[in-house]
This record gives sequence, structure tokens and C-alpha cells, in this order.
Amino acid sequence: MANLTSRAYLPFVTDAPAFHATAYSPEEARARRAAAVARAMAETGIDESLIDQLVERFYDKVRADDLIGPVFAAKIEDWAPHLAQMKLFWSSVALSTGLYQGRPMPKHMRLPVDAGHFDRWLELFEATARELLTPAGAEHVIVRARRIAESFELGIANHNGVMLGVGERFRLTP
Repeated sequence: MANLTSRAYLPFVTDAPAFHATAYSPEEARARRAAAVARAMAETGIDESLIDQLVERFYDKVRADDLIGPVFAAKIEDWAPHLAQMKLFWSSVALSTGLYQGRPMPKHMRLPVDAGHFDRWLELFEATARELLTPAGAEHVIVRARRIAESFELGIANHNGVMLGVGERFRLTP
């Protein structure tokens, strides 16, 4: 029987040296995080105040939307805690603050959503980002929002027993 870990079965394995992350002291780690946050703010013009505005305005649009509003309304009774979590999430995504410590995928797995819902979510998010942020800031969060939407769509499809191929979209069937 062939060894399944041989190079013949793992063509992506190379003889390149292994990557080893550097261990930093807590002080060094905090300094590196602060530098990353400052760099992101300088490059994008985004700060915590803009993230607050982005989240508040975006979710105002979501709640008023005929397609995705009902999905959120069915799950969220008290919006204040949800908005607080979303502000931490987007702070972590946009500025690398590390403030969000949740696991968003499991919360979304059973939602009755498909490609059309993600497209609408992105449409509202992108419009809001462009209204509030500098062009560089808007592009920064939009790129990340698209990755998040794609990841969630793939996860939800997989949870529903659908394996999407390259370029395929998940559609709920009636």
C-alpha cells in the first residue's frame, strides 16, 4: 500500500523551509498591534467614530430593506447588543484592533439566505461605505466585506449539503 503522505500524494509539499512565527512578549505584541492600527487608520482615514457611523447607518438600511430586513428582524429583538458587537467586529476587520472575539459563522449557518441575500447585503454595505468613508477607506472595507460575504455564502451552502464550484452561487430552492 502506498504511503499517503509521500510527495506523490501531496504535490503541494515543497522543500522550502518551514515558516516559524516569532513569539513576542505581551508588551511587544501590544506595541505591534498599536502600530498596525495606527497604520490602518493613516492609510484609510477610518477611525472608531467612522466605524460607529458605518455600522449604525448600514443597519438602518438593513432594517428598512424588504429582502434582508425580515431575516434580521426574525433573529434580533434588541438591536443595541447586536450593533455593539458589529462595531467591535468591523473595528477588528477594518483596523486590526482585535476587539472582536466572537465566532460569526455558526450564528449564520441556519439562516434562510442565499446569493441574492448576500448580494443585497453587499449592495447596502458598499453604498454606505462610499457615503461615509474616503475612497481608500471605502475600498478597504468593501474588499473585506466581499470576502466575508463569499465565506459566509460558501459556509451556508456547505451546511446545506451544497458544494459550490468556482464561480457558482448558492440558491435556496423552493
